Amino acid sequence: MSISAIVEAIEELIALHDALLETSKEKTPVLVDNRVDRLNQIILKESKLIKRIEEINQFRIQLIGEYLLSRGYRPDPRVKVSDLIKVIFKAEEKKSLTDIHEKLSNKIKELKQINELNQNLIEHSLSFVDYSINLLMNTPEQDAVYSNPHQQYQASARTGWFDTKA
Repeated sequence: MSISAIVEAIEELIALHDALLETSKEKTPVLVDNRVDRLNQIILKESKLIKRIEEINQFRIQLIGEYLLSRGYRPDPRVKVSDLIKVIFKAEEKKSLTDIHEKLSNKIKELKQINELNQNLIEHSLSFVDYSINLLMNTPEQDAVYSNPHQQYQASARTGWFDTKA
């Protein structure tokens, strides 16, 4: 068995990660604009891509196992591409696998950066929503005017902007 089947599987993983990266980049302005319907469509598309990536990755693991078995090694599903590179002796195969592995690693790093940005946008949005709800529902801690600090604080009868018992 040659290394070309593994390289092809990794190339397909790169193509899928490219599509996932574009989808993640598409998600950023949707999050900023708060377009929930479009966000749901993007998440569905991402889910399909992730499922396909998982399938191809399992196939890649199987191919690596078959390659190791054909070379007299014991197959192990925990063997990474970087580990496989160490046991390849043909220079051209080693170079092609190293290049493709580096390309996939760079795509994954870029995808992580975009996902961190999107996660921060979601967290800020949720924080703002939480703040807005607390602002409208909670009892104010103190009145917004100055008072004599020696007088006992009297709680106002107001329980917030909305009557939560209604």
